[in-house]
Amino acid sequence: MLINKRKFCYLLLIYSRYSIFAPKQTIMTNRQFMKIVLLVLFPYFLWSQNTKRNQVDLSYEDLKQAFTENRGNDKKQLHYANTYIKRAQIQKSNINLSRGYFLLSHLFEGAKCIQYLDTSIKYATNTNDIKFPALSYSKKGYELKKQFRFDEALANFFLAEKYAKKNNLDFYYNVKHSIGMLRSEELGQVEEALVLYRECFNYYKGKNVRSPEYATEYHNVLFALADAHKSLKNLDSTSFYNKMGYQESKATKDQYYISYFILNEGANQVLKKNYKAALDSINKALPQIISDKNYGNILASYFYLGKSYAGMGNEKKAIQNYIKVDSMYVINKRIIPEFVGGYSYLIEHYKQTGDKEKQLKFLSKFMKIDSLLQRDYKQLSKVLLKEYDTPHLFAKKESLIQSLQKKQSASSTWILILIGSLGGLICYQYYLKKQYRKRFEAIIHPATPIVASGTRAEKSDSAAEENKMQEQQWLPVEVVQQLLEKLAQFELNKGFLEKTISIQKVALQLNTNTKYLSKVINEQKGNTFVHYINELRINMLLPKKRTTFCVNLR
Repeated sequence: MLINKRKFCYLLLIYSRYSIFAPKQTIMTNRQFMKIVLLVLFPYFLWSQNTKRNQVDLSYEDLKQAFTENRGNDKKQLHYANTYIKRAQIQKSNINLSRGYFLLSHLFEGAKCIQYLDTSIKYATNTNDIKFPALSYSKKGYELKKQFRFDEALANFFLAEKYAKKNNLDFYYNVKHSIGMLRSEELGQVEEALVLYRECFNYYKGKNVRSPEYATEYHNVLFALADAHKSLKNLDSTSFYNKMGYQESKATKDQYYISYFILNEGANQVLKKNYKAALDSINKALPQIISDKNYGNILASYFYLGKSYAGMGNEKKAIQNYIKVDSMYVINKRIIPEFVGGYSYLIEHYKQTGDKEKQLKFLSKFMKIDSLLQRDYKQLSKVLLKEYDTPHLFAKKESLIQSLQKKQSASSTWILILIGSLGGLICYQYYLKKQYRKRFEAIIHPATPIVASGTRAEKSDSAAEENKMQEQQWLPVEVVQQLLEKLAQFELNKGFLEKTISIQKVALQLNTNTKYLSKVINEQKGNTFVHYINELRINMLLPKKRTTFCVNLR
């Protein structure tokens, strides 16, 4: 249709230009031609108008189906969602307005998505519909979960559960499973989640679990049961549910879940220390997971491959896979606590090999991940890693930086000595030539007095002494006192936690210059600026208790 319109515009453009410059005797011919063009193209206009009219006349079910069929085409989906809403507005149908805004929410993320879901919930209230507002509350729960707003997400899942329980038991158990996932994966409440998964499992056992209606939900629950038992180290139970899930997925030809049950059993075999069996399962599952572009589980696969090779003593392949974990983190910008153990392996490896630069690189990344996980998973009360706590990380990083700085300083010193020696040799050669020149001039011109350089040297020495005395002068007491007060406020506000901190930035914040600031820190705090900042950070972190995170594989 778009192409036809362009062709029509192009024909009209050619015609208008032709008629403007045509001789008078051809005007009637041109009018006749215009009639022919309009006669030929009129059906296209008529078809276009009918199409628009037909879209308005489409049923709600047709519009929903058109929305679904155009997945990936945001422009078309937006059109169908808006048409759905306009139709509902004309008919003043609250339940269809709720459904329309629910469709619209799928095209957005974050605040906009939640705004449309809230509108959907508003129109569905008191409608007694079997799906709404339960569906909208559930989707809002998932959106809040993505934003790490776990308490709010849980509250919305509870509301979805409440509405679904009245007249839609299938969706009620779907929501119950979602609550279990949030408790298990995000809040570390695995035992509580296991109770919910068992309720769902018992409900689906009474259904035709190999039918299209229930197969996917059943596979979801079986995977959740296996994963929860793995987190609780009930490894035989994990194998039992992985095997059951694999058989059910194979019976229904669910390729997605076939590979994930194989991967989950591979991870379980790592925990059982059956490393060869683990490698076989993970390598069998990985191609399908890569094909699905499921970056989170690709990362998990490389982590467990690395752990298997490490368990077998193959350090080279363990390092290769743990580096792949880091590469996937760089691509995906997300990692869960379960998979950060590879970084401690890399840090220790490069420590043993003496590669301080790579040791510092992975230690810095590990600290950044530690900080993000503590922000996003702050509800958890378990430790991130057994090997390290945060003050230890700061001290280790500082030690590595100082070591590399010393190494760099030593290299720089030798380079300066070499440059100085060469410079000295050049100066000496220049000095000899100058002396020979003076002697030559004295022989040729014996009456010419030779000017002594003593006076100039004395002046130079005097100027140097004067500058030195000026540099040694103390700052006014008032300036020192003001700077100390500002530094105290700076410490109170924890300004030293800023990642990109520098002496220039701090001097600007304190309304002074770097020379004054450096002098006060050196003389009053007994430290250089860098050591002063690091000391503040470590002192703040020392009282903190050690914590470990534990989140299951999904």
